[in-house]
Amino acid sequence: MIRKIVFILPPLVELLDLAGPVQVFREASLMGADLDLAFYAIDQPPSCAAGLPLGSISHYREAVLSAGDFLFIPGFYFEGLKRRPDIETSFFQWLADCAARGINICSVCNAAFILGKAGLLDGRECTTHWRSTDLLQSMFPAARVADNVLFVKSGNIYTSAGISSGIDMALFILEEWKGPLVANQVARGLVIYHRRGAKHSQQHIYLDYRNHLHPKIHQLQDYMISHLDQSLTVERLSHLFNSSPRNLTRIFKEATGITINEYLTRLRIEKAATLRNNPDYTTTKIASECGFKSARQLQRIQKKQYEADK
Repeated sequence: MIRKIVFILPPLVELLDLAGPVQVFREASLMGADLDLAFYAIDQPPSCAAGLPLGSISHYREAVLSAGDFLFIPGFYFEGLKRRPDIETSFFQWLADCAARGINICSVCNAAFILGKAGLLDGRECTTHWRSTDLLQSMFPAARVADNVLFVKSGNIYTSAGISSGIDMALFILEEWKGPLVANQVARGLVIYHRRGAKHSQQHIYLDYRNHLHPKIHQLQDYMISHLDQSLTVERLSHLFNSSPRNLTRIFKEATGITINEYLTRLRIEKAATLRNNPDYTTTKIASECGFKSARQLQRIQKKQYEADK
C-alpha cells in the first residue's frame, strides 16, 4: 500500500521546519518505501519567511487524502501571520474534517497553534517550541501542553517542539510504519542520531548501539539482523567481512560499546519476543528462527538476560 505524505505550507513557512521532515521521507522513498510526497499551500501564492521565492503550489483544497495518510503543517513566521488573522479561517474547518476522517495531522513547531485553532488540541497532550508553550496553553486552555519533550503523539494528532524535532517526529512516524531498522537506516543516511521524545524513550535493540559512523560495523549489524537463524560465530563474521576475528571484535566493541556476542544475543531475544505474538509459533519454532539450538537454550538465555537487565 502506498502511503501518502502531504505537506501543507502555511503563509511565511519556515524552510527548515518544512525541509527536515520532507528529507526523512524522501530518503525513505529512495530506500524503497512505498510513499507519495505531495505539496499544497494555504496561501496563494505561497510565501517563505526567509524570502526565498516559491514556485506554483496547488491550493490545499485540491489535496485528496484518505484515512491513514499523513498531513504535515510546518512552522511559520508567527509575528507576520498574526497581522493577517483571517488568512486561515476556512482552513481550520477543513483541517478538523481531515482529522475526523482518520487522517494523521502533524504539526512542526508553532504550527501547533493552527491545530489549536482547528480544535484539534482540546483534551490532548501536545507540544510546541519551548518559547511558545506557555502561550499555547493560555490560548488553548483545554489542551495539555507538555514542555521539554521533542514530540507528542495523541491519537492521530502529532505535535513537535520545532526545528530539528520535526525530523525526530518524522523518523518516529517512519518507525511506526516501516519498523525501527528502516528508520535507523534513514537516520544514518541523513547522518543524524535518531533520538526519541520523552513519550517514546524506551530502548530498542535495532536503534541502540548504532550511534556511530563506522560503515563496516553498520554493514555487519545489518547482516546480523537479517541472518539471525544462522550460525553467526565471530570467525564466520570476520571471514565474511574480510577481517581477522581479533580485529573485528576490537573495532565492533569500540564502535558500539558491547561485544559481538552480546549484541547478537540481544538481537535474538528481541526477535523471539516479536515471534511470540504469532500463535502458530511454538517455542521450538521460535528458537530455531532466532538461531538458538533449542527451546531450552532460548528460555535459559532469556532468563539470564532478564536478570542482568534488572
